[in-house]
Amino acid sequence: MDETVVMQIVADQLHISADSLREETSFVDISADSLDVFQIISALEETYNIEFDNDVAENMKTIGNVLDYIRKVVEK
Repeated sequence: MDETVVMQIVADQLHISADSLREETSFVDISADSLDVFQIISALEETYNIEFDNDVAENMKTIGNVLDYIRKVVEK
């Protein structure tokens, strides 16, 4: 999994620069509402051919949370 791909997807969905994103960046800090997060997760599911568990997706607070989940799922 390439972290820069995840960062670029987040940036594209929110129309911001990927350079401004870090693992510790929270979705609140970048003004992402629940619809934005849903769209980000949908794009990531398509990109990595995975499915986010709904309960897990609802609790994603930071980009690091997303990266950790993708790493865990992809490694299985």
